[in-house]
Amino acid sequence: MTWRMPSETAPQTRTWMAYPSAGYSLGDTASEQESARATWAAVANAIVDFQPVTVVVDPDERQAALRHLAGAVDVVEAPLNDAWMRDIGPTFVVDEAGRLGAVDWVFNGWGGQSWARWDRDSRIGAFVAELAGAEYIGSDLVGEGGGINVDGAGTVLLTDTVQLDPGRNPGLSKADVEAELARTIGATHAVWLPYGLARDSDTFGTRGHVDIVATIPSAGTVLLHDQRDPAHPDHERCRVIREVFAASTDAAGLPWEVRSVPAPTVLRDDEGFVDYSYINHVVVNDAVVACSFDDPNDAVAVEVLAAAYPGREILTVDARPLFARGGGIHCITQQQPAV
Repeated sequence: MTWRMPSETAPQTRTWMAYPSAGYSLGDTASEQESARATWAAVANAIVDFQPVTVVVDPDERQAALRHLAGAVDVVEAPLNDAWMRDIGPTFVVDEAGRLGAVDWVFNGWGGQSWARWDRDSRIGAFVAELAGAEYIGSDLVGEGGGINVDGAGTVLLTDTVQLDPGRNPGLSKADVEAELARTIGATHAVWLPYGLARDSDTFGTRGHVDIVATIPSAGTVLLHDQRDPAHPDHERCRVIREVFAASTDAAGLPWEVRSVPAPTVLRDDEGFVDYSYINHVVVNDAVVACSFDDPNDAVAVEVLAAAYPGREILTVDARPLFARGGGIHCITQQQPAV
């Protein structure tokens, strides 16, 4: 049996999400909490116009979720620590016989971060797998869905700072990681980036998830975050990452067509340099739900995404409340492919 993670552009059955609960993602003040609830709900409500959505809700947040979520959104209850379904949920795969599988990575709070709690979130992978009717695929690899991106044809994008993080997989080599990804998601060719964005490497980041830097919209094409202001630390990081793609190919041996997606013009917030990125969008049936930042480059990004995903409607949700908490739209969603 060979499992394969399809491209995110492949037909989907459902999108899975989690709803913010008490703690870091929800926030401390009433206004922060309402902002989080409304933003997570805005993403779910946008997607449900195109395909089914199931949101996992902590029992304590059920009434707030029902108040914000559209009636068409399915709500299921489970105890939660946080709300990043891409990372705490399973990675769905299919096989040649048409079966659905769900890979349950080991989740340890993005490398055992001191501020993170994961006693509840570490159970969500198995919980969602069962609800989806998927065959459970256990893995000893510590990682998250936001740390991988695939083309569905063997290529996987990774970062040294996530898969080889001593807080996640001490002692594992690139070959070890690649062997497990071949077994679980059918990846036969890995492109290793040295890191993600600078803010994501700070205290409250993931230590470098690829899904904020690069994504593969179609065979041989990569959308790449492009910080064009030399004053921002990501300017140099983007240059280095671009060189990686210039020197590599996809699994079919094709050179990459790199399409730059300019970063928003805003450089800083109250905490320092931002990692605002249009790369962190989610693809659903017939649409793309993308991040916006009330920025002049919002319109530019929509044009780039429309060209990269022909035939799909491009919708936007103000993602600043998500990025303030450490992620984006892709981070809070997980696609279940059709079989």
